[in-house]
Parts: sequence; structure tokens; C-alpha cells
Amino acid sequence: MARIGYARVSTVEQDLENQLARLRTEGCSIVRAEKVSGGSREGRAELATVIEFLRPGDELVVTRLDRLGRDTRDVLNLIHEAEQRGAFVTVLDPHVSTRGEMGHVVLTVLGMVAQMERRFIKERQREGIERAKAEGLYRGGQRRLDRDRVMTLSAEGYGPAAIARAIGCSRMQVYRILQAR
Repeated sequence: MARIGYARVSTVEQDLENQLARLRTEGCSIVRAEKVSGGSREGRAELATVIEFLRPGDELVVTRLDRLGRDTRDVLNLIHEAEQRGAFVTVLDPHVSTRGEMGHVVLTVLGMVAQMERRFIKERQREGIERAKAEGLYRGGQRRLDRDRVMTLSAEGYGPAAIARAIGCSRMQVYRILQAR
């Protein structure tokens, strides 16, 4: 039986260290971590690896349920998949495990709370953007690519693949910039 920890934060700016330390302290022999949104399972390669790795008697450990996901259905499906593999899921804060029947009920309720919290966050964000727009303060998201550099490289004869490599982005992003101009 292995205790396998999974840690997640939503953005690259956020720090995983507290979760990683807690999971190691709790005796997790394997800890996987990623920096990706918990809104869906899409793009969460480390989580997929953990689920696939689970064996009968193993325990998947997370510090809080919202680290597994913020969508109730996704969380319940993850728990079901773990159980199908003969494994258990344990949440450290508050301490709940699927080893007992009551744990399932508590995890379902916590999953619903996590989803509701995500909706509240999105609603507050939308309200903040609308307020900033009304006050003339909202400028939209910051551009992540230097569009002038893309145009300069294109004018110098570089193709989209070479530009993408030079700037560190995808070819599709280069195509979009070139089409927009």
C-alpha cells in the first residue's frame, strides 16, 4: 500500500511548497504536483498519471478537496475511479477519507461547496471587470507576446515556425498575429 500525494495550484505564480511539505509530512512516498486550473480535468497530466498509477490498497492524499478539483462531478468521478482501482482518497483538511461510508457523504458535500466557491469567484471577477469598465479603468488582459517582434521577424523572411521558436510560443499564435495585421 502506497500513500500518493497530489498537489495543485491554479497559476504558475502560486507556490506549491506548503502542500508538498504537508504531503511529505503525512507520509506520502510519491508526490505529484502541477500548476493548472482545477476547473476541469483537461490538461492535468499529473493527476491522470496519479490515477493511472493507483493500485489496490493505495491511498490518494490531497491537502484540501479543491486541490482535486472545483467541479463536483469531476471530483466524484475521480473518487469513483480511485475506488474502481481499489484505492482510497483522503483529504487532510478537514480530515476525510473514503475508507468509511460517511466519508463519501462528506466529500460529496465538500465537492459541491468547492464548485459553488468557484462560481462565486467567477461572479466576483466578472463584477469587478464590469465596475472597472464603467470607471474607465479596465484595459483587458495584458499581451503576452511582442507583436512588433513577430512582424519584424516576418518582414525579415522568417517563417511562422522559426518565429514561434524564437519567441517561445506556438505557430498558431504567430499565425493569429500575422493575420490580424
